[in-house]
Amino acid sequence: MSRNHEGFEPPPRISTATADELQRRAISDNPEFQALKRTQRRSGVAMTVIGVGGFLLYVLLSSFTPGLLNSSLSGRLTLGLALGLGQFVLMAVIARRYVVHMRTRVDPVARGFRTQLHRPTAEGPGRTAQHPSVPRQRTGEYRTW
Repeated sequence: MSRNHEGFEPPPRISTATADELQRRAISDNPEFQALKRTQRRSGVAMTVIGVGGFLLYVLLSSFTPGLLNSSLSGRLTLGLALGLGQFVLMAVIARRYVVHMRTRVDPVARGFRTQLHRPTAEGPGRTAQHPSVPRQRTGEYRTW
């Protein structure tokens, strides 16, 4: 037997991908899933920019225009104090808007993909296979967690 391996092909690679992994790949390659990820990313970036931008504006105003922020609005309430308290309102509005956006635009599509991913695969007499991490759901109801 010769030690020269010329002319021999390497052994074929055996795919170890399971059906679950193949389903996940099919879903991640789906254009609708890509659009969902883009939508979620855009909204997250936009809301982050608004929140950080508002805080940065407040910090810059307090650093470079202290006279403006010390101006009295009413009694002991100054413009700087009002803008500082407004940061809490801004964060609450951003958090609420994010929750509403996720519930109305992202969650329904994600729920559809989750249903597609955990569709029964093994069929037998009265048996359906379900991923162990997915809780059993009653018809017409969705669990959020």
